[in-house]
Amino acid sequence: MSTATTGRKNFKVPAADGNISVLSWAQLFSARFIVVFSLLVLVLLSGMSVVHATFKNRYALHELQQLRSERNELDVQWGQLLIEQSTFGLEGRIGRRAEEELGMKLPDWSGVIMVKYE
Repeated sequence: MSTATTGRKNFKVPAADGNISVLSWAQLFSARFIVVFSLLVLVLLSGMSVVHATFKNRYALHELQQLRSERNELDVQWGQLLIEQSTFGLEGRIGRRAEEELGMKLPDWSGVIMVKYE
């Protein structure tokens, strides 16, 4: 192959028979190609990392919304339990109702018989 000089760089001109290899024609191992290919790979990796970060962000947001919903349900249950406690848990209220409405009373200790389970 002969070498011709142009205004830019030296490049190889194919011989008169026109035979040139694909690798030398594509210049796959030139510095410019390696730089461009490296930049392309970096852009693709950057794009994939953006997609991954967006996915993780949306997943975390979905999980946060589920936890907030669960917290609201637990707050409702807590409120219902507080109402139930104030209704049924007043000290002595059940005992008074048993004495007044049903005529029940506590027995003497002498009348209490302990049964042992074996």
